[in-house]
Amino acid sequence: MTGSVSRHLPEGAVAWLRTPGAIRERAGAILRHVENGESPWFGLDANGLEVAVQATLRVVRERFPDPRSIPFHARWRHFVVAGRDRWHALDATLDGVSDVERARIRVELAITSVLLDAGAGAEWRYRDAATGERIGRSEGLALASFELYRRGGFAADPKRPLRADAAAMERFDASTLALAFQVFPHNPLVGLAGRAGLIASLGATVRARPDLFGEEARLGNLFDALAARAVDGRLPARAILAVLLDAFSVVWPSWLEIGGMPLGDVWRHPAAQARDLTDGLVPFHKLSQWLAYSLVEPLEQAGIVVTDLDDLTGLPEYRNGGLFVDCGALRVKHRELLERSWSPGSEPIVEWRALTVCLLDQLAGHVRLHLGLDAATLPLAKVLEGGTWLAGRRLAAERRAGGGPPIVIDSDGTVF
Repeated sequence: MTGSVSRHLPEGAVAWLRTPGAIRERAGAILRHVENGESPWFGLDANGLEVAVQATLRVVRERFPDPRSIPFHARWRHFVVAGRDRWHALDATLDGVSDVERARIRVELAITSVLLDAGAGAEWRYRDAATGERIGRSEGLALASFELYRRGGFAADPKRPLRADAAAMERFDASTLALAFQVFPHNPLVGLAGRAGLIASLGATVRARPDLFGEEARLGNLFDALAARAVDGRLPARAILAVLLDAFSVVWPSWLEIGGMPLGDVWRHPAAQARDLTDGLVPFHKLSQWLAYSLVEPLEQAGIVVTDLDDLTGLPEYRNGGLFVDCGALRVKHRELLERSWSPGSEPIVEWRALTVCLLDQLAGHVRLHLGLDAATLPLAKVLEGGTWLAGRRLAAERRAGGGPPIVIDSDGTVF
């Protein structure tokens, strides 16, 4: 049940699938499926999990002598490249801008950047005008999207560039994105059309929801909608995710629906059994959770305390998932898994992602024990940043040319 609404009814089923509790419950069902030896794809290895814990601890100790100083895993980290913090530099120019308007700008920057953040592919690079460096993957995507926003790429009025307006986003297309992201035949970007489509769909959504984005149809007004839900200046992380999934449920491509309502990043797996409309369904909401993590700092800068951050799950994407495969915590049963590419909805990929959610919770507990810290001091969002994501990236670089994941996923630029 979600409140008093039954999962036998479409509204109740969809509402439940949008909760972090649903993500963990269904991921746990798949974990038990694997533990019982029923999976044709994966086995579990406790020794391999300890290898992953130690790999994460090495990265944490190298980067953060005081682990209590680890920041949240958020898009803001990718705006720091070669020692240059692009957001900090932009923020310093906002003289006379109120804290609320500053928060609206940060919300817009985070949302547009995260929507453009799915894996870039091994070949794409962005040439940074400030340094002349050619930067790939998440950092390159972050810089490209940052510059696109800073130059008014989402603004309806060129004289007011630091805005994301429905009118401008609705016109956004693949050619605009290709120009901004320096995409050429010799510099291809995975999922170009899919990314551009997300921005255009975002614009249509902003226009259609004045309750969240105001009559002026500005994306940054989502800050005001979130702030209105705070009680005594405190806002639970799950409430941020709920608003994001409500606001953007029609933005994400959706392969499944219940009662005509799109489910987004929700997939099927035979181990996820239930006697209601959620039977067989496994939710992840990876990009929405990544976005929720990325909105914590804008909210807190504006004076709103975000609570219960560990209600959100770890991010089931290829860096975290790759860490567990490369360390042997997940034992691949068939070479086929490593020798071909797979669609996001295929059974082994859904299973891999669900196991990643569960193993990240387990790994976080082990890391805290090693460091002598509790969940309040070292929440999951800091373990990811400290952390698992970079440990997974480093292992991938050591083991495979180009640093790709151990299991290849066909991406359209909208899920991973």
